[in-house]
Amino acid sequence: MQLIEITDQFEAMGISVVAMTYDSVEMLKTVEEDMGVEFTMLRDEDITHVNALGILNTDYEPDQRAYGVPYPGIFLLDTDGVIHAKFAEESYRDRPDFDNVLEAAADL
Repeated sequence: MQLIEITDQFEAMGISVVAMTYDSVEMLKTVEEDMGVEFTMLRDEDITHVNALGILNTDYEPDQRAYGVPYPGIFLLDTDGVIHAKFAEESYRDRPDFDNVLEAAADL
């Protein structure tokens, strides 16, 4: 996971890294242990935040196993929760360009 590799660059800028997923708490613990994740990982129970942010991947219907997965993306927020930058992709296979994300973070 590329985010793990560049977390220290965000932290050097004073930016905390947090990931959010619809996966189970057990899955989050497994990923944390297997991949050595040191940043906070949150579970978006009932996809409340995915829906509020309008990032629900509409390729899946409510009766499908993958329902609730968001479009891959990164948000840069300030301490008041105001979104200053958004990077998103339509395919779960793609991820935002981290060079662009780091550049935007440095400009905050």
